[in-house]
Amino acid sequence: MIIHIDHLDELDTMARKLLAEGREHPVWLFEGDMGAGKTTFIKSICRSLGVLSMVQSPTFSIVNEYTTHEGHPVYHFDCYRLRNEAEALDIGLEEYMDSGNYCFIEWPERIASLWPATYYQIHISADTVGRRTVETKLVD
Repeated sequence: MIIHIDHLDELDTMARKLLAEGREHPVWLFEGDMGAGKTTFIKSICRSLGVLSMVQSPTFSIVNEYTTHEGHPVYHFDCYRLRNEAEALDIGLEEYMDSGNYCFIEWPERIASLWPATYYQIHISADTVGRRTVETKLVD
């Protein structure tokens, strides 16, 4: 699926489309350049899931855990600061991904050998006027 987003007010609609398409895949890999909008998209998706707390980038903590209004955990990772895949293993990334709960992972290319067999891949790009293109792919 390819989605074009011209304005931020379209994010919630986009989030619902992504959740409908990727609902069977708990691990979502968000790719895109710095500033493409990965965290902003994840905030919108978490809002659609009913996350109660403030969603923010886990750049320094590597992982943030949120809870939905139904009590389900949602995990948000930012692998940008990881020096190697061993650091991801040290924080228990594989256990999170095996939990069956949503795991939204920014900068997944830094942990490519740890990707599960099935995942939902989202690539976000921005043009010079701020229009976003979101390309998705289900990998089974």
